[in-house]
Amino acid sequence: MLPVIEAFMTAHQLPDVTVVADAGMISEANQKAIEAAGLVIHPGHEDPRRPLRLAQWRREHPGEDISDGHVFTQPWPAGPKDKRRDQVIYCSYTADRARRTLHGVDEQVATAAKAVAGLAPVKRNRFIALDGATKSVNRELEAKARDLAGLKGYITSLAACPDGTPVTADFVISSYRRLFEIEKSFRMSKHDLQARPIYHRKRDSIEAHLSIVFAALAVGRWIESTDRLVDQEIREDRTPLPHHPDPGRPAHHHRG
Repeated sequence: MLPVIEAFMTAHQLPDVTVVADAGMISEANQKAIEAAGLVIHPGHEDPRRPLRLAQWRREHPGEDISDGHVFTQPWPAGPKDKRRDQVIYCSYTADRARRTLHGVDEQVATAAKAVAGLAPVKRNRFIALDGATKSVNRELEAKARDLAGLKGYITSLAACPDGTPVTADFVISSYRRLFEIEKSFRMSKHDLQARPIYHRKRDSIEAHLSIVFAALAVGRWIESTDRLVDQEIREDRTPLPHHPDPGRPAHHHRG
């Protein structure tokens, strides 16, 4: 991943970039490589691994529910041997996320209980504890999952926003949430613009095909931003160009 990022920076003459990614989509090795290169990274974690402020809050507010939208802030300075920038961990809580998480926990625990009782086959379930041939419901893991329901962690090594103002939790979290725009573009390029499959063999032809697709993607997103049209309206308005394959040349299917 790092060579691709560095090549992009060189091509566009960028002194620095910020990598925003879901923790499940970027390996720990890539994270360390990006940090060691001195670049900024915003990984998001469904499971806050170091909720120190949360533990402190629980002690200071026994029996109290976390308010919707509350954000815990935890500085995480780099040690003398760490090859990374100082980091800050933001841990946000939303009631809607807690509701969805607890619903999933209830379903998985119920399935695990049935499997332990022999009423359902034992399938992959994180709440089933196996000790030899003995099965049991992992209540300790269940309690932890319920305690962390509704929380999501965001780690950043960014020192300041692009305009020079101090970094805030809202800036980091909103940057992460904009990942859906990239995912939307990939879906649009794959399905609406038919980026794949690629019926070409030569590199020049393949690159020309992808260049046209990404040019169309850029035009589509520009139309969205200027005319406030949505994907469905753009798809309905577009007129497909006629396709005239060369009858003397066999079709070659290359999955790029």
